[in-house]
Amino acid sequence: MGFGMVRISAIFIAVCMVLIAGSVGFVVYLRFGLTGAESFLIGLGVLTALAVYNAVAARSRDRAEVSDQIASISRSSADLARQLAEFGRHLGTVETKVHSVLDKALASAQPLAVEIEELSTLVKHLADSVAAHEAVLAGLSGKERIAPVAPNMTAHATAAVPMPDPAAAPAALTAARVAAFNGLDRDGVIAAIKGAIEGSKIELYLQPIVTLPQRKVRYYEALSRLKADGGDLVAAADFLKFAEAGGLMPQLDNLSVLRCVQVVRRLLLKNRDIGLFCNLSAATLTDSGFPRFLEFAEANRAIAPALVFEFTQEAVRAMGPIEHESLAALAERGFRFSMDNLTDLRVEPRELNERGFRFIKAPAALLLNRVGAASTDIHPADLSDLLGRFGIDLIAERIEAEGAVVDLLDYDVRFGQGFLFSPPRPVRPEALQGADTANDAAEQAKRDAAAPRGAGLAQLARTGSGRP
Repeated sequence: MGFGMVRISAIFIAVCMVLIAGSVGFVVYLRFGLTGAESFLIGLGVLTALAVYNAVAARSRDRAEVSDQIASISRSSADLARQLAEFGRHLGTVETKVHSVLDKALASAQPLAVEIEELSTLVKHLADSVAAHEAVLAGLSGKERIAPVAPNMTAHATAAVPMPDPAAAPAALTAARVAAFNGLDRDGVIAAIKGAIEGSKIELYLQPIVTLPQRKVRYYEALSRLKADGGDLVAAADFLKFAEAGGLMPQLDNLSVLRCVQVVRRLLLKNRDIGLFCNLSAATLTDSGFPRFLEFAEANRAIAPALVFEFTQEAVRAMGPIEHESLAALAERGFRFSMDNLTDLRVEPRELNERGFRFIKAPAALLLNRVGAASTDIHPADLSDLLGRFGIDLIAERIEAEGAVVDLLDYDVRFGQGFLFSPPRPVRPEALQGADTANDAAEQAKRDAAAPRGAGLAQLARTGSGRP
């Protein structure tokens, strides 16, 4: 509407200027006696002068309006600048207050952090001191150090596999070798071991493997103890070398696996998530009786997820095509493997995973750089993460002090084993009778169907290794 009014006003002014110019020309024509052409030129001149004046006046008005608008914009900009300056001052005040609060918080927390760090150091020193005193006391007593069972160990373990009173356990296994094999030469020791195997005088002990830091029992490791004629018990580390020299390892492994299967069945009745580590020698994988061993494994493949066959690092490194083929046959039946007795951290997790290894057990002292860990490019703190990428769990064994647990947690170690949690405990004879409860009747019927094949392993364990 404003544009229309401006247009009407311009038309009205133009009409007025024409009328004025015409009137002047007409007056000049009548009054001064000029000709019509001269009067027309005068009128045209007047019209031109009026048009010029109107244009100049209009331009002046436009300039005045533009000047007013510019002044208004300048005033608005000045107001905006003042508001921005005020906002900047407020923001600066807020930032100053925030920095002041943060500085006060940091100043208050710094002494607390220093105290916590000092307290952590004192706790570690105390734990190391206690461990050192325990070692001194154990050395003075001359007895095997027995650590108390962790109070938060689950009750299902003792319910599934009955254990005798801890006081009934032998007190000095480390000295048993001298007492048991006293006066015997190498052949005599081998003969004694063979007689113990054939007479089923190899007792089974279980040591728990717990989660860290919860210390909940997740697995057990089966350990063999030889019961000598005099009643002394000999640890596996003291008689295995003689058994290897006499070619008795396949026969011993057959007996151990047979008993481990019986124990696993009882454990699984109470807890389906429990597992058992059973030690094997590489000699069993190359023995002529391995096909019977494989038949027994096939007959018990239902419990394969709960039974882990364990080999030493030395044995794994020395394995050849025959051993690898035997491992592959066991892996096809669902069994998993573990490597223990590590002397260094030079491992190939990808290769181990491809061969069915799902666990590696390393001494706590080796992981904590206390003995011979400098011979590898793998830092112990990175080992657990490296193995986890290939589906292998790291278990720290031979843990004997609380300080070691604190350090291992920094290395992200998830499982632990050692006298700190519990010593090996003997399995009661009734747990090795192979009798299943009525609740397991259906599964036992399936296993009985394979008994003619599986029974061959028990017979092999009693009569010999199967070698011609």
